[in-house]
Amino acid sequence: SEEENLMKVRVAQIASLQKDLSLALSAERLRIEAPVPGRPFVGIEVPNARIEVVRLRSILESAAFDKARSPLAIALGRNVSGNPVVADLEKMPHLLVAGSTGSGKSVCITSIATSLVMNNSPEDLRLVMIDAKMVELIRFNGLPHLYGKVETNIDRIQGVLRWVVLEMEQRYKMLEKESARDIKSYNRKVLRRKAGVAMPRIVVLIDEMADMMMHAPDQTEHNLIRLAQMARAT
Repeated sequence: SEEENLMKVRVAQIASLQKDLSLALSAERLRIEAPVPGRPFVGIEVPNARIEVVRLRSILESAAFDKARSPLAIALGRNVSGNPVVADLEKMPHLLVAGSTGSGKSVCITSIATSLVMNNSPEDLRLVMIDAKMVELIRFNGLPHLYGKVETNIDRIQGVLRWVVLEMEQRYKMLEKESARDIKSYNRKVLRRKAGVAMPRIVVLIDEMADMMMHAPDQTEHNLIRLAQMARAT
């Protein structure tokens, strides 16, 4: 039959041809998805010949961003089909942006901060910014959402992180008092009874994590692990 005549090719064989294929197609780099998840295909993704600059505004004005309906929605960019990619920071307890020098990590952090600030008033969202490199985040000084100034002093950075941990612990006590399971239900209860002020969400943005890990690895790791494990509810 026709099916038996088809030649079987191992997936590994196709994947190993990545460099030959990019040479044949004069492409800078190819992405081979072998196999495409949930389908019996091998996908070969070829980049466009012309690079398109993705503007933040076009993502913020898109239907996808509007549909996110989350106060912590962030614009990330466009996917291979050119559709806007929007994520909800509330659904991820923490987010690590990695990449080589010049690949756009700081631009990404800046656009995340811009998305958050555009979506929230200072009463609903407060930002804590740490920038050991003293280059990227200091442009946000003077923003009403900021707690204090952008912290650039490497010796004081650990103090800022410790403060965030203490704030988290304090909030857990307040949640316990109101029998609330998270910040949303706490704010709902407090505002319904007019018994106090709503808690603003706090987002901590750190540029150059590697500098902190080199300077004080034990303290940094201890504080970050506590925040990553527990800070989501508060």
